[in-house]
Amino acid sequence: MDFDEVINIEADDSSEGTQYLTFRLERQEYGLPIIEVQEIKGWSSITPVPNAPPHMLGVLNLRGTIIPVIDLRKRFGLAYADHDEFTVIIVVNMGDRLGGLVVDSVSDVITANDEAIQDNPEASSNIDQRFFRGLIESDGKLIILLDVSQLSIDLEKE
Repeated sequence: MDFDEVINIEADDSSEGTQYLTFRLERQEYGLPIIEVQEIKGWSSITPVPNAPPHMLGVLNLRGTIIPVIDLRKRFGLAYADHDEFTVIIVVNMGDRLGGLVVDSVSDVITANDEAIQDNPEASSNIDQRFFRGLIESDGKLIILLDVSQLSIDLEKE
């Protein structure tokens, strides 16, 4: 995919279940309800903010709206990776404002029923479990579903 231009996301109401935008961090697939995604933007420079939490890269001017940008790799304690042609910023609705999530790449849009969502397994992990809604399986892969509202709350506390 070429992300030189912004891609606007619109939910498809014709299918049953919830649609999720899936993306990658390292070798793991994650998903967000597509209703929370406003657009996907190719990687661009971010303006740093002094004294921001380490996972907040800074802010981005999106057509006149200043939005905070979170590096999900840093937030989840994953290893650093250089930004490349596949790196994107997923612009999401974070409660009463927009926010950007930097991810390695966007994968697909899938549809799943609420009954297909499994609870998070109890496991010792570097990733804070409160950010997760659950797990779904698609094409033999487990996809971790994120709770964007928790990412927003976390950003406001720090």
